[in-house]
Amino acid sequence: MHEWALAEAIIKTIDNVAKEKGEKIFRVIVKVGELQQIENDILEFALNELKKEYTLNDVEIVLEEEPAVLRCRVCGYEWKFRDNLANLDPLIAESIHFIPESVHAFIKCPSCGSPDFEIVKGRGVWIEEIEFEGE
Repeated sequence: MHEWALAEAIIKTIDNVAKEKGEKIFRVIVKVGELQQIENDILEFALNELKKEYTLNDVEIVLEEEPAVLRCRVCGYEWKFRDNLANLDPLIAESIHFIPESVHAFIKCPSCGSPDFEIVKGRGVWIEEIEFEGE
């Protein structure tokens, strides 16, 4: 479950920023790329449990999903990953969950059929914004 490892990295980062700034953090917005296929319930649970260990109980952590957009390098067509997700075998979707780069082995451009595409957005997990008390 890499959600716990992600939660730990997020919490440690929040804690480090709070100590660096010497200010109390009110809210944190975390972007989760759709291609990561994170189990948000598990991530939220892990975040809430780990907040207790770092005295960050009062910090609101908001998870926002960024849809994955793919662009064909051959014809330039752009499409959303979720348009293909329903057609994927569950084992393939699980492979993409753990190794997002493997998406190239399983999906082709809906327009021209090429497997040569780039991930324009919707990959990764990052802290988008940190709001301090009194802002």
